[in-house]
Amino acid sequence: MLKKIFVIFLLMFIVNTKSNACTSVIITKGATKDGSAICTYICDGEFHPILKYFPEAKHNPNDSINIIDWSGNIRGKVAQVSHTYSVVKWMNQHQLAIGETTFGGREELQNPDGLLHYEDLMIFALQRAKTAREAIKIMINLTEEYGYRGEGETFSIVGKKEAWLMEIIGKGPGVKGVIWVAVKVPDGYVTCHANKARIGDFSKYSKDECMYSSDIKSFAIEKRYFDSDSQSTFRFCDVYCPPTPQNKRYSASRVWSIFRRIAPSRKFSTDYHRGIKGANPYPLWTKPDKKLSVDNVMDLMRDHYEGTKFDMTKGIDAGPYGTPNRWRPITWEKDGNEYTWERPISTQQTAYSFISQTRSFMPDEIGGLFWYGVDDTYFTCYIPLYVGINDIPESFATGDFRKFSWDSAWWVFNFVSNYAHLKYSYMMPEIIKVQSHIENMFLNNQDAIEQTAKLLLEINHDLAIEYLTNYCVANGEQVVEKWKELGEYLMTKYNDGYVKDNSGKVGEMGYPDKWIEKVLKSRPEQFKLSPKMNFKNF
Repeated sequence: MLKKIFVIFLLMFIVNTKSNACTSVIITKGATKDGSAICTYICDGEFHPILKYFPEAKHNPNDSINIIDWSGNIRGKVAQVSHTYSVVKWMNQHQLAIGETTFGGREELQNPDGLLHYEDLMIFALQRAKTAREAIKIMINLTEEYGYRGEGETFSIVGKKEAWLMEIIGKGPGVKGVIWVAVKVPDGYVTCHANKARIGDFSKYSKDECMYSSDIKSFAIEKRYFDSDSQSTFRFCDVYCPPTPQNKRYSASRVWSIFRRIAPSRKFSTDYHRGIKGANPYPLWTKPDKKLSVDNVMDLMRDHYEGTKFDMTKGIDAGPYGTPNRWRPITWEKDGNEYTWERPISTQQTAYSFISQTRSFMPDEIGGLFWYGVDDTYFTCYIPLYVGINDIPESFATGDFRKFSWDSAWWVFNFVSNYAHLKYSYMMPEIIKVQSHIENMFLNNQDAIEQTAKLLLEINHDLAIEYLTNYCVANGEQVVEKWKELGEYLMTKYNDGYVKDNSGKVGEMGYPDKWIEKVLKSRPEQFKLSPKMNFKNF
């Protein structure tokens, strides 16, 4: 039975392999107000995510896991280990969390004959590792034994003792293993990555702070990616994922926005992500001006460059109601020129996101807290899920992206966000009001819930787990019900372009003056009525 569960589980992950536009942040425990290490992950993709929980389990010596392709065919098998840990999406029972972003890199290094994608490496590591270092070792060993078929990948790996950033890329068709490098994020600092390799010169780190493949440099020389005679500094991010105007704009803009918000005193320049020649890339990590709380981090993930000259709620491209969303494709050509929309941290095609809290000073069952939300981070409402739970909200584990369903949390949140784009500047404040109320309630109740759970752990472990599970499941379902009500309310109030007041009276709100001015400027005569006739002349 367990073998079948793993087959179904891996099928779901292999089908959902198009999350190649993501953002991830690591906030070390010395950079947070409560001493928790935080990992965030925004998974952007067109597929429908289903929240999964996998219980701790024991396995027989000859058990294996089938790796399934898109057509449902078995591509290969991976030997199962004797014992696997429980996992809530991307965080396990030992408070180990993993996030990722795909940086692509050199296309010729992808190995279509490899068995494992990055999702496989992540889940196997979470089911088998207690620490960040163990996770790194497991993922590398798996690529050497079974082969890696993905593109270049960056992983955020956060455990109770350490936080690491790891980057890998294949060695080409038919070759197992990966070229890889991993660096420990210094305590008190924040790092982030967004679809572009970030680790540069790693020679300056000690053996305790950095690990890498033995052929990381020789392979690059062999492939003529690096010339040791003419190039003095070997930078992984430049050698295996060369910077271009497009990936700077697409990826470095998001890194810049995270850094400029947490460390405004450093006044990070826009030059690098705008492709200015000679501009220095952003540092791998930075120290925040102030220590961050969980709600600060939630706010960081809701970013369209508001308040900057790249603010996506401004300009004619934002439409009359200031929507920050830009429909795909993100790049296009016109009259021989290439163009691109801004790529924000918060985007409409986000499938799900999480903020994990790893708190080594608390029992694992309570210390590992997984804040989970579906759809666009700006519209979502994060629910708390403790790693000690043994069940998850049904509505978050239900749904098919090909068919709408009110039983699916993902569809309920998508209904609200998609409708709100019709009158964003009107509806968004109302959504934020509900969102803030619920999230603040969870945050305000967090200490009381955890203190109660601690007491129960001392008395009866099973009772404590039941308490936490009931709390998390009930909250998740209540949030979905509240979002259904919110959707119905917005549909009623903002129907057919009208806006109803509190008494139900319908009002004609029209368009903002600035937008009308732009319309009239583009077509000054089309909407003009004939001058009013002056009867005094008769």
